Amino acid sequence: MESPPAESPPSPRAEFDRSWQPRLWISLGLLILIGAYLIAFVVGNDEEASVDFVFGKARTSLIWVIRLSLLAGLVGGALLSQLHRRRQTRRSRMSEASVDTPSSISDGDA
Repeated sequence: MESPPAESPPSPRAEFDRSWQPRLWISLGLLILIGAYLIAFVVGNDEEASVDFVFGKARTSLIWVIRLSLLAGLVGGALLSQLHRRRQTRRSRMSEASVDTPSSISDGDA
């Protein structure tokens, strides 16, 4: 009985083509760019800023003012979206409850 011919090892080019993952490298590149941007953003906004609250005044780094504003906006947006969803649910329940039933069904006539 003859043994099957031995397969030759794949060429380096074929191995590269098989293992190349362009989405992985694009994602990695984007993450590096975003990280570099964030570092440059923090370094560029490190000067002091005065924040005047209703009941007090504070001096802090400008980056903290930006971060707190972002946090307040995120929390406010989440709360508003919940309020909107609650109102939409209430409206849909009210419109379902106000559907008129035909008189033949409501009178019990069959």
